[in-house]
Amino acid sequence: MKLKEIPIGQLKISRSNMRHGGKAPDVSDILPSIRENGVQQSMLVRKEGKGYGVVAGRRRLFALRIVAKETGKNLKAPCGILEDGDNSVAIEASIIENIARLPATEMEQYEAFGRLRKSGRSVEDIAAYFGVTEIKVKRILALSELSPEIRDLYANEKIRVSTIRALTLATPEQQAAWLVLFNDEEEYVPHGDDLKAWLTGGNNISTKTALFDLKDYDGTIITDLFDEDSYFRDPDTFWESQNKAIATAVKELRGQGWSEVIVMDRGESFHAWQYSKRPQEAGGKVFIETSYNGQVEAHLGYLTASDAKKIDAILGVGTDNKAKAKTSRPEMSGPLNSYIGLHRHAAARAALLDNPNIALRLTVAHMLAESNLWQVKAHYTGAIKDATRASLEESVSHNRFVEERESVRQLLGILWEDAKLTDASSSYSCAAMFIKLLGFTDEEVMRIMTCVMAESLSDRSLLVAAIGQVTEIDMKPLWKPDEAFFEILRDKRVINEMVADIAGESVADSVLTDTGKLQKNIITNRIAGHGVPEPDPDWRPRWMGFPASGYLEDGDCKPAIASQAVENMLAGKQSKVEETPLKDAA
Repeated sequence: MKLKEIPIGQLKISRSNMRHGGKAPDVSDILPSIRENGVQQSMLVRKEGKGYGVVAGRRRLFALRIVAKETGKNLKAPCGILEDGDNSVAIEASIIENIARLPATEMEQYEAFGRLRKSGRSVEDIAAYFGVTEIKVKRILALSELSPEIRDLYANEKIRVSTIRALTLATPEQQAAWLVLFNDEEEYVPHGDDLKAWLTGGNNISTKTALFDLKDYDGTIITDLFDEDSYFRDPDTFWESQNKAIATAVKELRGQGWSEVIVMDRGESFHAWQYSKRPQEAGGKVFIETSYNGQVEAHLGYLTASDAKKIDAILGVGTDNKAKAKTSRPEMSGPLNSYIGLHRHAAARAALLDNPNIALRLTVAHMLAESNLWQVKAHYTGAIKDATRASLEESVSHNRFVEERESVRQLLGILWEDAKLTDASSSYSCAAMFIKLLGFTDEEVMRIMTCVMAESLSDRSLLVAAIGQVTEIDMKPLWKPDEAFFEILRDKRVINEMVADIAGESVADSVLTDTGKLQKNIITNRIAGHGVPEPDPDWRPRWMGFPASGYLEDGDCKPAIASQAVENMLAGKQSKVEETPLKDAA
């Protein structure tokens, strides 16, 4: 078998598992151990589709899902991957063999692993012998660096797992110093994460924050096998190298033409609301923020509020003498913007049904971003124009959502006609619904949560763009230009650009002065393949893409603006877009 740690999101119960499809198992007996120590015994899996099916280890998987939900962490499980030729006899034999051979506690495992290691066996050999992953062997062997006194404290349950794991980072001298504190009843004794900070000079400075090449670093780096990260033992030595790298970055930024590059004091926070965003050509400066944990972030194109006020006063900004900026006509009318926005929203809503993990994070984002007394409401998908409303009701995305909501309503027992999921409060108190959900499996609860998130999804263009770009929505199978779309498509500049998109610039130029109706007929004929040598049935307007783009350089295209803002966020840039609900202008 090939041994590997696999994210639990890629695991499901295999159909070959004798309890596949059954109710969620009782894991109360193993849950405390898995919370404290993780899964100690490899699960047996086989490749099924894009993920893996758990052949043996169903209860361990359910317990891990509970721990993942409690902690919010993306957990991994040690797995033995069965080959296609493995039969049920081999599976059973592997289970019995591994359970019988693997000692129960970490200390007992250390004794077993240590004996094999001293006899000359490699980490790979030990992992194969016990049917565990190599990283597990390395973690257990790390206990060999601990003093006998510390191992005894752990064996006698006087210190917790988080503490002994942190102590694997300690030098012998640090272990001795910590034991002195532990044995002195009047002294503060650090444990867990506090102990890790104590061992690394007061700061957990991860090697991930380094701006310099670790190969050139002369100081000591310690590796935390349990968190799969490494840290700098001496903060002063780290900052010496980090400051040199920051100085080099400052020179590069000044070489790019920035008027001033300001390195803020370590630990001083950069609050964007205290500054004014200004481009480089308008005197914008660079502020470099450094945190005590080693992180460095450059904020490009800002002025302090006082500097911005002085410059504005000199330039007359905000006075009556200031010429009003030229406004350009939006490339989409209000009704057209509503039509495009509603279809994009429907696609984003449908995409959530395929991505419950994203829906979960979206739910948490709602809690974090805006929550007083959280009241969830269903989104109203109406429109002023009957044609737009009818088009939405006939769409693949909308109907998929309606069908799923009906199934979830049946699951919950919300059977009154035309009820929304968020109407459940009229018949169930929060406590009653909570008790009801206790009888559901994790998969059922996740399905309900995903559907409620889709039902209450806001139509703000920035949020829809973010969902669409993260889930990589393809609008081609979900929507095609219909009569309602072409009816509210009026701007001849945009229509001519669309002709160039689907038929080429020469055709677009040849009908430049013709009516919009004639040019729209060219588009529909190309889509349908009427009288054209090269039909394009998959053509979609740029607005419908994820990411979306516009047609006019001076056009106010909300999908394109929102998509660019999301691209900036994904790239780690700051972006601020004024959000307004999508409304019909007609």
